[in-house]
Amino acid sequence: MHQAIRRVADALREAERTLIITGAGLSADSGLPTYRGVSGLYNGTTEDGLPIEAALSGPMLQHDPALCWKYLAEIGRACLNGHPNAGHRAIARLQRRHLGCWVLTQNVDGYHLAAGSPPDRLIEIHGTLAPLYCMNCRRRDDVLATRLTGPLPPRCEYCAGVLRPPVVLFEEPLPSAALAQLQAQVARGFDAVLAIGTSASFAYIVEPLLRVQQAGGFTAQIDPMVSELSGQVDVHLMAGASDVLPQLIRHIFPD
Repeated sequence: MHQAIRRVADALREAERTLIITGAGLSADSGLPTYRGVSGLYNGTTEDGLPIEAALSGPMLQHDPALCWKYLAEIGRACLNGHPNAGHRAIARLQRRHLGCWVLTQNVDGYHLAAGSPPDRLIEIHGTLAPLYCMNCRRRDDVLATRLTGPLPPRCEYCAGVLRPPVVLFEEPLPSAALAQLQAQVARGFDAVLAIGTSASFAYIVEPLLRVQQAGGFTAQIDPMVSELSGQVDVHLMAGASDVLPQLIRHIFPD
């Protein structure tokens, strides 16, 4: 493991442009269930007899906002009760020292920003849990924590419309601005890609990795589990992100 960590550290030190892709596995050490953990709590169907993909979907928010918000609130409470961990802080440190380092995250918990990652090099491709906004009049609502303790779905104080977070639900498109930013950076090219706590389930994760490989760059994964991605990268560090990332950063910046 030590040699593998050093190999990843050497590659990241030499890279002019690095992309770090993070998934729910990174926030697992903050006490959050992984995405499959959130949906996997119901193993096939929720207690309402629906797949989580149906319960947490755009159409469900329109058709039955109370049911959709039942599960949105579960995720929201978990995120608000947690904090950035050593992995988030290590990534933020790397970004502050390495101006060519970008973060693409699938997470909606806001922990990268809270840990100090520069917002201009952070792509939250699935959006964030806050601030809420009204689906009717589009007014902004900044009291997510209060809304999660009140009746569901939360409603706008001005027009009584249903509030929602700016997250990407199932059957909804990715936010155009975030997607355009990602595409622009991928087009510029990266020398190294490090995937943390995520699988190869989405094209926007696989494409940057494949492009770097085709250009002769370096790819690595940090995940205690084996996934489809594991067989595609140069190095797979089978460990928790909050354990490995601080070690990795110490190798890159020993001071």
